[in-house]
Amino acid sequence: MNAENQVLAIDAGNTSLKVGHFVNGELSEVRRFSLEELDKLLAWSTDLKITKTVISSVLSQKNTDSISSIFPTSMCVNAQTALPVQLNYKSKETLGIDRICNACFIAMNNQSLHAVTIDIGTCIKFDLVHKNDGYLGGSIAPGIGLRYKSLNDYTGNLPLLSNKSRTPLVGNDTNASIQSGVINGMQAEIQRMMDLYSEQFEDLTFFVTGGDATFFEIHSKNDIFADENLTIKGLFEIYRHNA
Repeated sequence: MNAENQVLAIDAGNTSLKVGHFVNGELSEVRRFSLEELDKLLAWSTDLKITKTVISSVLSQKNTDSISSIFPTSMCVNAQTALPVQLNYKSKETLGIDRICNACFIAMNNQSLHAVTIDIGTCIKFDLVHKNDGYLGGSIAPGIGLRYKSLNDYTGNLPLLSNKSRTPLVGNDTNASIQSGVINGMQAEIQRMMDLYSEQFEDLTFFVTGGDATFFEIHSKNDIFADENLTIKGLFEIYRHNA
């Protein structure tokens, strides 16, 4: 395989490193690694004869440096990186790289006047992009794990749960009540946010992604596209814009 036509896009998130292997501009394969498995990531890239790498990270600077150190010629995306979308955001330096990647993907792949990414993972992130005016902003709220943890951390007797499955509205014990509040509450929150966007912005398309997106039923009168690799693809769009 020609190394010149290959790129590794590394999305270093809060729970794992999601790595996309692009060949001739198309996503060929996606793998996940932990921070403790950087040797495996390096071995895989070596086997593929990868010479081009782009990295986005929401991790600490120390952990980000650990990743970039094994790819010394990598492109690390930050607030100063040239982007294929204009950022109309007051504090650009605080804008998460994952949100930027999502915005770049829909800016390059959406035909409607407005588009919203809904990224459901550690947090629930809504981000709005205008076809001509670029990225306009969005919202951040706690995801499933953070909600369970906060109930356990800030109360004296509530247990720490992790169940992400759908659950009846009415819980008939404490665990079921917590699960209903978290899962059904998030379902209602996501749906209501979508309704608000639909009411305020015409010609709108939704793009759904994130590791926990499959746990929720998402519907709208507007177009909806689900893509679990949206952030990785957005990262590749940034690389291609700078190549």
